Amino acid sequence: MRIFENTNFNIVESRRKAYIFSGVLLLVSLLSFVVRGLELGIDFKGGKEFVIESALALDATDVRAELTPVLGQAPEVKTYSDVSVDGADALLIRTLDEEETTVVQNRITSGMEAAFPGSQPTVVKTDIVGPRFAEDLKRGSIYAVFGSLFVIFVYVMIRFEWRFGLGAVAALFHDVLITLGVFSLLSGLLPFSLQIDQAIIAAFLTIVGYSLNDTVVIFDRIREFTNLFKTESYNKVVNRSVNTTLSRTIVTSSTTLLVVVTLFIFGGEVLRGFAFALIIGILIGTYSSVFVATPVVVELHGRSAAARSVARRRQR
Repeated sequence: MRIFENTNFNIVESRRKAYIFSGVLLLVSLLSFVVRGLELGIDFKGGKEFVIESALALDATDVRAELTPVLGQAPEVKTYSDVSVDGADALLIRTLDEEETTVVQNRITSGMEAAFPGSQPTVVKTDIVGPRFAEDLKRGSIYAVFGSLFVIFVYVMIRFEWRFGLGAVAALFHDVLITLGVFSLLSGLLPFSLQIDQAIIAAFLTIVGYSLNDTVVIFDRIREFTNLFKTESYNKVVNRSVNTTLSRTIVTSSTTLLVVVTLFIFGGEVLRGFAFALIIGILIGTYSSVFVATPVVVELHGRSAAARSVARRRQR
């Protein structure tokens, strides 16, 4: 697929515009964190979950829509399968409702019976996610994200050098913070849930991996061209590297985005938040590989070159 071949965009000279754009996005994200915060799911806030067996095959999205007014908030509803549950049709219903377990349970069963006559809902399993367990999950998720960033820095530093490692980590921080900012800003405004749960954390780690892969391809080309074009300035080598990988970057991102958008449209309510996070992450990750990670390397290279020049003058 021959698109964006033989381009000659001056990425290095445009980096200050990218700094402003990224700065605005990060500022809006941070303000949204302070003003609106994040909508945490049951995994990180605590709540109740019920496994309910039904005589009818019920769609999880329909059950969620019917139980929302009954519970006063949108519950999380998923198809449930477990060898310990008799019957083929069972649903896992999770809610942040703080009332007594029996009260919430009766609301759910009566609401399902009223909405789906003949379903005969029966609670076969009840569980409570306590605040302490939720805090442990929250802490573990933060460790997972920051731990992955540290390992990535070490990997890129060993494969290339420390400047490339800092550029890669800066881009990944950029991607995760802006994606979280979008979730904070749009929470409650979109017709689907943007609660932060374990699935969304998995999406963030997927974004980190995707963005890193894109960044490493560009870094690899920069290293290759630095050895091939030794008489050219570093900025010119970087521009050449980015332009020669641009076609691959756009095609890969477009095809991946096509799959994720399909998942967003047809994957159902349960996967919509996960797919939405991936859509934002792919768009931001593709942008950051070119306009954040690479310019950071250029800036650090320029400062190192200037420092070496000053040191040589002093030695004279």
